[in-house]
Amino acid sequence: MLLNEDYRQRVVLNHHDLDWVGSPESGVERRMLDRIGDEIAKATSVVRYLPGAKFGSHMHALGEEILVLEGVFSDEYGDYPAGSYMMNPPGSAHAPRSAQGCVLFVKLRHLGPDQQAREVVDTRTAQWHQGMVPGLTVMPLMRQGLGSTLVRWAPKTYFNPHRHFGGEEIFVVDGVFEDEQGRYPSGSWIRSPHLSLHTPFSEEGCTIFVKTGHLVEG
Repeated sequence: MLLNEDYRQRVVLNHHDLDWVGSPESGVERRMLDRIGDEIAKATSVVRYLPGAKFGSHMHALGEEILVLEGVFSDEYGDYPAGSYMMNPPGSAHAPRSAQGCVLFVKLRHLGPDQQAREVVDTRTAQWHQGMVPGLTVMPLMRQGLGSTLVRWAPKTYFNPHRHFGGEEIFVVDGVFEDEQGRYPSGSWIRSPHLSLHTPFSEEGCTIFVKTGHLVEG
């Protein structure tokens, strides 16, 4: 399957507008944002576990990142409530499940040799740091290689025009993110290509997951 596979193209979706698609495991469904491959795929998805759903033990040959949006996600290493972030490095394995159900933002098969140690962050308690402009705070998530970051915008926060070397990917966790090209409410996913330019802001305030520098090659 090829879905939004051309990283040279800007893509804007809201996962709430997409249908849930079944997976090989009963009770686990996906809303696909981009995908290169079939069941073993380089992919970005929103994944839903219905209560009691589980996935068999499997290896992530090229790693994965997970941000828990709703509910509680679990595996043999622990329980991860909404707000939890984890990076499972290349070669890692686990058997995920959810007793009460959960919704996740998931990126698969995009990590490399820079990512060697598993990382877990509870964004409900981790420290925020002052960003580059007033009203902007940031929370580093993945710290190995091309990292991912949570960014919080206070209402009426405006950033400078800038280009994205290696592209930028944004998932709006809550609130409304904006730039000169549009308004992106919670659930929006924006993928901007290498050397794209924009001037972001938020009138209402928002929290976004941001990943940069990883879109030079498709």
